[in-house]
Amino acid sequence: MRAGLIVVGIIIAALGIWVALGRLTYNDNETKAQLGPIKVQASEQKVVPQALGIVGIVVGAGLVIAGAMRKS
Repeated sequence: MRAGLIVVGIIIAALGIWVALGRLTYNDNETKAQLGPIKVQASEQKVVPQALGIVGIVVGAGLVIAGAMRKS
């Protein structure tokens, strides 16, 4: 269980760093106009908010610390 917490914590912290650096994006599709069967859509690439990355770093570090301090 200790090793599992540490590994999951490291993965979450690494993803948090990736998000905090602005490297994780997603596509947002929006319908601008629709006339019968014809649609006009716009696709835009957006960056995941940096606050989520910071939360991921904190949670990941907490899991690593909890895994290191937990007694078997």
